[in-house]
Parts: sequence; structure tokens; C-alpha cells
Amino acid sequence: MTEIADQVPQDNPGAREIGFALPERYNASRILFDNLGNGNAERLALTGPAGTRTYRELCAEAARWGHAFQSLGLTRGDRILLFLDDTPAYPAAFFGAVRAGFVPLLINTLTTPELLQFYLSDAGAQVAVTDAEFCSRFSAEACKDTPLRTLIVVNGTAGEHAVAEARNAGEWLPDFASVLDAADTHRNDMAFWMYSSGSTGRPKGIVHLQHDMAYSEQAFARSVLKLSPGDICFSVPKIFFAYGFGNSITFPFSVGAATLLLPGQPKSAAIFAAIEQYRPTVFFGLPTLYVTLTKAEGADAADFSSLRMAVSAAEVLSADVFNGWKRLTGLEIIEGLGSTEVLHIYLCNRAETKKLGAAGMRVPGYEIMLRDSDGREVGDDEEGILWVRGDSATPLYWNRPDKTAETVREDGWIYTGDRFVRDSDGFHFFRGRADDLVKISGQWIYPLEVELCLADHPDVRECAVYAAELPDRRMTLKAVVVMNRGGFDATEATRRLQDYVKAKLLPYKYPREVTFVDELPKTGTGKIDRQAVMRM
Repeated sequence: MTEIADQVPQDNPGAREIGFALPERYNASRILFDNLGNGNAERLALTGPAGTRTYRELCAEAARWGHAFQSLGLTRGDRILLFLDDTPAYPAAFFGAVRAGFVPLLINTLTTPELLQFYLSDAGAQVAVTDAEFCSRFSAEACKDTPLRTLIVVNGTAGEHAVAEARNAGEWLPDFASVLDAADTHRNDMAFWMYSSGSTGRPKGIVHLQHDMAYSEQAFARSVLKLSPGDICFSVPKIFFAYGFGNSITFPFSVGAATLLLPGQPKSAAIFAAIEQYRPTVFFGLPTLYVTLTKAEGADAADFSSLRMAVSAAEVLSADVFNGWKRLTGLEIIEGLGSTEVLHIYLCNRAETKKLGAAGMRVPGYEIMLRDSDGREVGDDEEGILWVRGDSATPLYWNRPDKTAETVREDGWIYTGDRFVRDSDGFHFFRGRADDLVKISGQWIYPLEVELCLADHPDVRECAVYAAELPDRRMTLKAVVVMNRGGFDATEATRRLQDYVKAKLLPYKYPREVTFVDELPKTGTGKIDRQAVMRM
């Protein structure tokens, strides 16, 4: 059984507000496949340098994937790990798995072998799908003591790996039927998982249910994006992120619009070229990306005339970034805030009403409360921890009842740990975290984890790592380090320490700035004086 007790009551105020209703027997692949019966079959679903697909072609490909997964002897609810870049194979494999009753895992392609091994073991995944360029990630270390037995390779031929069996999707899939009936799933059956970034200890498997995609579309996309079949969505954040998943998959497919997929690293020149060639209408980014694009070579010559909307999330958007993008493109960025637990954005500014520096107003379909440390709901202009509830929220973290209890509270309320102030107009302003987690370039990072990693380097005597706010209000990670020996080249040592953290943790968890000192300031008890460190 894959049905899970949804913590959010089905008849909740948010669902009533937006009129959300689905049948008890529902499969999330309808987000894609309903386009076959509503006049969109020959419309463009996917475009980009990796190829185009109409809705008819994409549905046929997804059906073949579903049959192919079934042929491997999997049973209803089995997990399938997707380690993929943004090409047509991603939505095809995802919807094929969901339609056949399996549960895809959307995994970050920067994942280390150690983490990949954990994901495979935690989920019990017997099958994985990967791009040819990532085959080597499935090394002996990654596969050790896991049930993984079959690796399906797309966009090329299999390279070196340690999986017992590999199949080339290009040669294997065409033999399967291009029509597949949807599995008879319940609306509360598991549909897919995403993993948290794992700032400390083990990452958490965030379970989403069959109805969650439809809810996030009806709540956020209809009220904010207002997509039509003529739109083309372009999300630079990848599909394996909850933000990118909604932007590239859920929202355009729900209305018969198209998605522009750009594989590879999102270099500025490639983004400019894709916008000019494929003419997207709605653009999704992060503040860090908007900074890069506005300062990039060739930005002034780029053609942004096809865009009608630009959206940002994950970090605070500064006035400098907002105004820089407006000068470049004529568009005002719409800022929002969401989470993987809730699947997408639940606080957002609007095209017609916005405030710089605000995460936004409540998105219809989501209930928002600010509570103090005693659980008392606070009023306007008072700081409190943000709680959110809506029917796209996760019911649990897989195999983590302790963490589930911390985050998923009574009646499905999600405790975010974010400190906010709400003004009298209903706009919410981020004030920090209730704990020490910080968001750098859209990823949660725990400075102490980075500090402990740096301290393990053989050249480091002691160090302190902390988050600091830049002039444009983005957050960055700084390290103050005492080396064991003097006489070193600071530039070379900085690069060496940054590379060490990238290799030991994840590539985005490195300190952006490293300062070398002879001694760290100490308190009277001999502990590092962190306030003094931050003033250095």
C-alpha cells in the first residue's frame, strides 16, 4: 500500500478558498495526459537544444517508460531514482513512472557518491535512470549495500559504473507500447519524493502525494502566473528542485503550455541565446542568477522582448537586483517564497502589487500564521515564526518520525523555522531563521557543518564560519581561518580549502570568502568569540 494519511484535512479553508476538488481515485500523470483529450495533443510541450516534443509525442514516450519499468518486475509503490539533467527524458521518465504506479525520486545531479548511496539505501530503489554523462556517479562506493540492480541510461551510451545491469533507453524503449492506462492510485498515494539538502546529518526524504501537483498549480500558478497555452516557461533552476519542478513541469503542462529545457550549466551566454532562439514568455530564476545575468558580457545586446514575466524565489531580492533587471529588460521581478515541503511558492508579490524586500502576500489556497516562541499568534508588525498549511504539503519525511514531528504539526501545519514580520497590507518580510540555517544561492547551509569540515583539513589549526549579508541583501558564507604554518600563498590556500569543502560536502557548501588570521578571538571561557569574529 502506498496510501498515506494526509495530515491536512481534505475540507480545509485553503481548499475551499480556491475550490480544489479531485476524485478519490486520482493519478498525477493526468497533469500531462489530460492534454490528449482537451485539444492540446499537437501543441508543443517541450522545446530547447535537447529536442522538441508535442504533447502526443511526450505522452507516448512516457507510456513506453511506464511499460519499461513494469517489465523490470517492480511492484506498485517501488521507488525509481532519477539522476537527470533537464532534457525531454526527464518529464517522460517521471510521468511514465507515476502513471505506472511507481514513485520517482528527483535527485540533485551534484550529489556525492556518499549521499547517492544513502538515497538508494533509504528509498530501497532497485532501478535508476541517468544521463550517460553521469554514469560514473554510480560507482562502487555509491552502489555498496544498496538494492540497485538496473541502471537505465539516456542521452548516450553507458560509461563506467558499478551497477549489475545497464540498459540503453534509446535502444530499449521503442519496443514498448505507446499507450498506458493510469494506475488506479488514490489521491493520497505517494507520487514522488525529493530530498532535503541535508544541512546536518542525513537528508530527509520529502514525500509528495498524487494530488499535490494539482493543488500547487491551482493555488499558485492560476493566481500569480496566469499561464495560457501560448506561454513558454523557462526555468533556469533545474527540475530536481521543487521550484524548478513546478516551473518546468506542473504549471505549463496543467494548461497545455510549453517548457523550454536547457541542459548543462546555466552560463549567461547560453541563457541569452536560449531566450533569443526559443522565445520564452515566463522566466524563472534566483536573485543570484539575476545578478549574474545583469552583469554578464552581452547582456545589453540580448533580446528579452519575448518575456512577459520574471519570477524569483529562494532568497531575498534586493532593490539593486530588482532595478538592475528592470533596466536591462523592462520587467519587474515578481518575488516569492516557498519550500520543498510545500512543493512550491506560498508567499508571493503580484504583478499588480508588490513591495521591494517583501517575500510577498499569502497565496490563495494557503493559510499562513506567525507565532512567537510560546505558540501565540502574533499580529501585524510583530516578529514571529511562519507556519503554513495547504494541501500540497508533505505528510511526512520518509523513515524520519523524529524530523516529521518537528516540522509537520497537528492538522498538517508546517513549522518553517523562518522568522517574519507581516505589515498591515499583508506583506511578509523575512527576518532570519529560528535556527542557524542560512540560504546561500538558493540552498540551505548550516555554517557549523562547513566549519567542522574545514577544521578537519590537515593545514587548518582552527576556524570559524558564519553567514553574512551582502550590500544587496543576499547572504554569503565567510570563513576565518588560522593555519598550522605560516608562509603560505593566501590565494592558493583559499582555493585549496574551498575545493576541500566542495569534495567533502556538496559543491555549494563552500565558504565564498576566506580570511586568514594569526589567532581567533576568544571569550573569557576560552571559546571562540563569534561576535568578535564577525566584526573582523
